[in-house]
Amino acid sequence: MLSRLGALLQQAVETREPSVDLLEAFTEHWKGITGYYLEATDESIPARQTDIPWRLKQMLDILVYEEKQRPAGEAGPCLEYLLQHKVLETLSTLGKAEYPPGMRQQVLLFFSRVLAQVQHPLLHYLNVHRPVQKLLQLSGDRLGSGTEKEEVQFAAILCTKIKQDPTLLAYILEGKSILNGRRAQELPASPVEEGAEHSPGTTAAAGSPPAEPSPPRRDSNLVTSLVGLCKSKKSRVALKARENLLLLVGLAQEAAAACLVRSSTLCQLLTEHLCDLYSAVPACTDPADVLALERTGWRSQGDAAGNEVFLGKESLAAFFGWLDYLDELVMGAHPVVADAIAEAVEEKFFQGILQPQLLQMSELDVLSATATLTGTVRQIHAPPLLHRLVLFLLGPDRHPETPGDAPHPLRTQLIDRCNHLSDEISLASLRLFEELLRKPHEHVAHSLVLRNLEARGYLQRSPPVPDERGPPELDPDEDGLDLEDDPYFTDGFPDAGFGTVKRPLPGSAPSGKGQVSEVVSSFLCLVPEEAKTSSCMEEGGYDTYVHDALGMVQACRASVAPWGWPPAPRPLDACYPEVAFYEGHFLKVLFDRMTRILDQPYSLNLQVTSVLSRLAAFPHPHLHEYLLDPYLNLAPGCRSLFSVLVRVIGDLMQRLQRVPHFRAKLLLVRRQLMGLVPGEQMEHAMLFKGVVVLEEFCKELAAIALVKGPPEGPP
Repeated sequence: MLSRLGALLQQAVETREPSVDLLEAFTEHWKGITGYYLEATDESIPARQTDIPWRLKQMLDILVYEEKQRPAGEAGPCLEYLLQHKVLETLSTLGKAEYPPGMRQQVLLFFSRVLAQVQHPLLHYLNVHRPVQKLLQLSGDRLGSGTEKEEVQFAAILCTKIKQDPTLLAYILEGKSILNGRRAQELPASPVEEGAEHSPGTTAAAGSPPAEPSPPRRDSNLVTSLVGLCKSKKSRVALKARENLLLLVGLAQEAAAACLVRSSTLCQLLTEHLCDLYSAVPACTDPADVLALERTGWRSQGDAAGNEVFLGKESLAAFFGWLDYLDELVMGAHPVVADAIAEAVEEKFFQGILQPQLLQMSELDVLSATATLTGTVRQIHAPPLLHRLVLFLLGPDRHPETPGDAPHPLRTQLIDRCNHLSDEISLASLRLFEELLRKPHEHVAHSLVLRNLEARGYLQRSPPVPDERGPPELDPDEDGLDLEDDPYFTDGFPDAGFGTVKRPLPGSAPSGKGQVSEVVSSFLCLVPEEAKTSSCMEEGGYDTYVHDALGMVQACRASVAPWGWPPAPRPLDACYPEVAFYEGHFLKVLFDRMTRILDQPYSLNLQVTSVLSRLAAFPHPHLHEYLLDPYLNLAPGCRSLFSVLVRVIGDLMQRLQRVPHFRAKLLLVRRQLMGLVPGEQMEHAMLFKGVVVLEEFCKELAAIALVKGPPEGPP
């Protein structure tokens, strides 16, 4: 009985005394830390060799233990002491002084652990978030300082707390209040002035008016610290900083997102670093190496540059890696933050750096800038950033083009360069547009092609009425002739050994539409048998392209599904062309290039046909009709892809009859292109390579037509 009574008395004593004992122990440890600075004589002793780390650990354990012993939400005496006696303020000052050496590291660890392990909300208090700001001002601006690990851990804890309660962001970013814009120095020690139980005795200055919201400053804060740590050479530190910045910009609360844009230099810092990385790429970097570089992910920092195989690869990988990170930031950010970052990138990088380089005359600079732009297009996926990029390149105009009209100089310049005197610039520009056509943005196809096809002005509206003045004279360069009227298509060529060209008669499909099999046959029969070589090499027919065409068409359909494209062409009686049909700048350049396919380098021909194939894969009914319907009744002066190919074939047949042993030479060139025999100089090699590309292009168009199926709806 007595033993049980003694146990009860002992339990009662233990429940009464700890609050007193804990506070005494807490103050004793704190006085031990401050006393060190009064007694220490050797300033060179590192902090870790003193009792300061142990005392800070004891203070943390006491705070955590005390909180567990009290009801949830109630602060204990030790926590009150911490707040009222400005313990954190003092520690932040000691950390700034870096005395003893390594003290900053110890302070950062203590702050991180207190904020992570103490559940009571702390960051609202002035005596907490003000020292937090002081510590942040020491972080992120000294890369390789030795405390980066602790700095990023500290920032990560703050981001986690802000994610849980977005209103905290205003206290961390320069101490501003979302409600009234007051600065940290004007805030009370506690966010709740009436009945506050943790008053440290510092209140706002009496009668001082609220400060006007100030523009973002360059003062260090959580954002500048994180961006600085993102640049760390230590990959783990940089990765953790980037992950936490992603967490921060993804805040769902609009007020917090607006605060992040308004009260920090986030957008400016991110964009400046992008521009700095771009400027660090050596000017002598080969544009071909830029395009050949594999897509760089932001998480693989340092991996891409491990085996440097060309000059500037490390710098280039760093630039594209940061661009990929910005893309990820915009993708996951609140719309307010995403738009602000995208706007800054457009202003500082697209317009400030890329545009002047793209518009200059130096061929080397143009090639370099175009290659970088192509890589940039490839890297960007976030809708807000992609939208800015597309409008930057193509302009916002959506009405049909008129010849000679150039409302957007950059667009005009880029398209003109697809037909540049320099084959290299033409090739680079065509690659840029092919990459652009891959992007899931409706304005790309509309700006380049569709806006000129809306009224179907390329079609003959009604049978021509006899005119007393005689038929209108057509420009010899225009391709408005029907197949049977084309001067290149005759019944035969004397002394040439050519048979008649097999082709379906346009009159067999007066509506302008043919069955899929007839369309496929039309493209397959374009190249005469005498000029075909794939069958001699035991290669398959057009069906070898069907698999690739199916993948490309399905990808296009999935991409355009949200755009609301019509399933069928507009009825002709609902189309009212206001002016004579103009195919548009882009298609004009591509068609002009196709007319010269027999006189252009092999690589350039491959790129031109690749862009046209991608356009043909789009499921818009007008584009399908214009590029893949051989039976169109074209209006006078108009041309389609099929009519361009017809004219090329006619030119080919006339030229081949003047080349001796053309068949044997053509087979040899195909074998060379396939790598079956070593390449050697040969007369007319460019012509023969053009014939090979032409044959393969017709097979590819046939495969695309087969996969897409018949056009729907009325003519």
